[in-house]
Amino acid sequence: MEENLSFDLYHPQPLMVVISGPSGVGKDAVVKALKARNLTFHFVVTMTSRVPRQGEVEGVDYFFNTRENFEQLIAEDEFLEYALVYEDYKGIPRSQIRQALSSGTDVILRVDVQGADTLRRLCPEAVLIYLIPSNEAEWLERLRTRKTETAESLAIRIQTARSELEHLAKFDYVVVNAHDRLDEAVDTIIAIIDAEHHRVEPRKVCL
Repeated sequence: MEENLSFDLYHPQPLMVVISGPSGVGKDAVVKALKARNLTFHFVVTMTSRVPRQGEVEGVDYFFNTRENFEQLIAEDEFLEYALVYEDYKGIPRSQIRQALSSGTDVILRVDVQGADTLRRLCPEAVLIYLIPSNEAEWLERLRTRKTETAESLAIRIQTARSELEHLAKFDYVVVNAHDRLDEAVDTIIAIIDAEHHRVEPRKVCL
């Protein structure tokens, strides 16, 4: 007698999705557009020791903290990952990741390239997506029109971002975020996540 085949095999596991790329590539814009789709993702809010920029909202853009308090949290091992970036700390609170994954929800993190490199070592099964502009001229114009940098700090960001392109091989996917084509980049990211949920051998992300 033939055994009945079981089709009860498809149980998508929650993913940790890391969105990264050089400064000025539009990481924040991509995450904002993903949020606007009202999908069942948990968007991790990074903590930083820098002061808020105009229009930034506590608990939405970042959790803002003093340098002293941030260093205390580091001592207490309260961050999955943290780094000193442009003289300010940025870190990912462990509790957000653990709670979301435990509930079966995909986690979306927006981090700089240095942070993504660290996450690859800590959580090798995370899905790493690297955003790039369509060309260098467009990217440099984005940086200049932000008007949040001094001439000196802008030069540092440009130099750093160019060196960050050398890390591309450490990522799983590359997505072009071209000017006025934000929706295409978001559609591609959603398609990547959907495809990852259909892997025969699902990723086993860390808690």
